[in-house]
Amino acid sequence: MNDLIGYIAASLTTLSFLPQALHTFRTRDVRGISLGMYALFNSGVALWLVYGLLIDAWPIVVANAITLCLALAILVMKLRYR
Repeated sequence: MNDLIGYIAASLTTLSFLPQALHTFRTRDVRGISLGMYALFNSGVALWLVYGLLIDAWPIVVANAITLCLALAILVMKLRYR
């Protein structure tokens, strides 16, 4: 049951990045995206991913791996299209 709650929470928080990533891919508009916020956020997500691996918590690992990919894509676009 704990893993189910973890996977549901992970799905919701991870999916919340999808609209921003798709919008940024389509429009290449990065004016409203904070470089500092995304740099710090990516660092935090990467550490959550490492933490999940260390404690063998797969809901944390899966969610943060996907979130990191989406957030890194947005960060790269921010750096490329600014």
